[in-house]
Amino acid sequence: MLADYTPVANIATSDLAKARSFYEGVLGLKVTAEMAEGGVVIYSAGSGSLLLYVSQFAGTNKATSVGFQLPLDAFDNEVAALREGGVTFETFEAPGLTWNGDVAVSGGGQGKAAWFKDFDGNTIGITAGEMG
Repeated sequence: MLADYTPVANIATSDLAKARSFYEGVLGLKVTAEMAEGGVVIYSAGSGSLLLYVSQFAGTNKATSVGFQLPLDAFDNEVAALREGGVTFETFEAPGLTWNGDVAVSGGGQGKAAWFKDFDGNTIGITAGEMG
């Protein structure tokens, strides 16, 4: 069954060169494969991967496209590094979320989450600890 396999996140982009600059330069992802003719780049991320591809539908998903689960003790440093890379975090109304600035927190700081967008408008989330 599918539960035995590692999923691959798929993210659409309108401009592969700009997207690569963001995903490699800002997020620090490493290329594991690319198919120039098809406009596809594959990155490794933990035990999974992220497939970036050119599409006219880039940025049309209104929900989180991909999420990264971080250790709680690494969360604040990752947020700071992303900010230094030019990332602006998003806030929004959602049941059960308490905000500390632009970071959602729960359980007295035992869970944290933040969301941001790439240049196409794809939403990326990072979480740590127990949210909920």
